[in-house]
Amino acid sequence: MTKTRKPYAKVGVIGGSGLYSSDAIKNPTDVVLKTPFGPHSGPITLGEIDGIPCAFLPRHGKGHVYTPTELPQRANMWALKSLGVERVLAFSAVGSLKEELPPRTFVFPDQLVDRTKDRVQTFFGGGLVAHVAFNPPFAPAQNKIVHDCAVSLGIKSVLGGVYCCMEGPAFSTRAESELHRSFGWSLIGMTAATEAKLAREAELVYSQACMVTDYDCWKEGEEVSTEMVVANLTANAANAQRLMRAAVPKIAAAPLEPAFSEALKGALFTDPKARKPAALKRLDLLVRKYR
Repeated sequence: MTKTRKPYAKVGVIGGSGLYSSDAIKNPTDVVLKTPFGPHSGPITLGEIDGIPCAFLPRHGKGHVYTPTELPQRANMWALKSLGVERVLAFSAVGSLKEELPPRTFVFPDQLVDRTKDRVQTFFGGGLVAHVAFNPPFAPAQNKIVHDCAVSLGIKSVLGGVYCCMEGPAFSTRAESELHRSFGWSLIGMTAATEAKLAREAELVYSQACMVTDYDCWKEGEEVSTEMVVANLTANAANAQRLMRAAVPKIAAAPLEPAFSEALKGALFTDPKARKPAALKRLDLLVRKYR
């Protein structure tokens, strides 16, 4: 009898707004997994990029069916972890808060401000508490590899910057946009904070390729509009496919960054004698090596 091979991927790619599939992945097949946190956003495409086993997950689901607040982020990260994924390259559509970051620029931020208010941002609780270190929020070495690949492809790219994560789904008011600019922040988006925190708890090396679609609403004459965003989303998505092909093999070959791949080491605060068996069982995928 031939045994069915367990689905496996080494690198996870998350597609943001406008990026719902990947023609960079060869020999694709879709899988749907069960998680303790319910269904993930939609079928995960498994395949290869230059021989590297990959998983592609459309963050908002195919057809864009989830608002940023509704996203099943815990299920998404859990599903990728259960496939064997060690590192994640996430693509996100963002607004620019700086003149020097025009639409169609790719930005690889190194810092994050969380201004969300309605998200569940941890796997833990219910009898098992973890406090992970969260600085830096994005993997520096992996970010640099992907940035260098973007530059080599001729994509206008910037390494570094502060991503502000708002609740959404509405875009900013002018007053909000000016407030965010006054702090010197670089980008405004709606998804990175929760995703990055859960990736850290799942010990996934996580980086963001932020694709600028607009100037939010602060720049006179270039206020955000649906038509402009869609046109820039389309152009950015084409560059994202090129970047996937170039970057995935390089990040797969790089050493794992311990601040991410060993994030739970020493982070389980609950006394071993007080840890609830049900919580340990539910979170076994994450904590088994630290029990």
